[in-house]
Amino acid sequence: MQTPSMEVRAEPARILDPLQRSSEVLFGLIMVLTFTGSLSVATSSREDVRAMFLGALGCNLAWGVVDAVMYLSGLLVERGRMLTLGRAVRASTDPAATRAYVEHALPEGFGRIVDPAQLDAMAVRIRMLPEPPRFPRLHPRDFAGALSVLLLVFVSTLPVVLPFLFIQETWRAMRWSNGIAIGMLFWTGYLQAGWGGLRRLPFAMAMVALGILLVALTIALGG
Repeated sequence: MQTPSMEVRAEPARILDPLQRSSEVLFGLIMVLTFTGSLSVATSSREDVRAMFLGALGCNLAWGVVDAVMYLSGLLVERGRMLTLGRAVRASTDPAATRAYVEHALPEGFGRIVDPAQLDAMAVRIRMLPEPPRFPRLHPRDFAGALSVLLLVFVSTLPVVLPFLFIQETWRAMRWSNGIAIGMLFWTGYLQAGWGGLRRLPFAMAMVALGILLVALTIALGG
């Protein structure tokens, strides 16, 4: 049976929206840059480069798994919240409390544009729904979303570390790697700005600066 609308409404039209996709790529980039940024151009041997390459791949794979699990747990928490609010609406006999429950279930900001009569109508429709499941559930598309999260975090590693695999000179590989990383940071910011209706160029440049700052901070803190 299809889960009730309190649960379905929180499910995005796409498996991951553009902001989620670009954010996962950004996270993967920052993680891999902490590895490439730790290399010394002057003193790093090919063995050091190999250790960095394997470490970056392994770390991003591990964090991709962690991020995918957190994605699924976040879905369960949000759907559990929606089910709890739905049950509260069904059980409530106080009109003011019922409206508050419905308003809390709406996306942020929507409560200011919905009048009490509309909230009451939504409460009536919620009460007309079939009895919801006792516990929130995960669906196949949720696991597809988790797999997408894992792949985005992991695959974003490859363009940054591949120069070290094909270019023998560490300093030259570092330049290519840094150039690719800056380009990916810029493109990530450009896409996020378009999704959010912001000015693309300034936001993309700010994303590059923020990414470099976060990498430097992570390295300085021992990450």
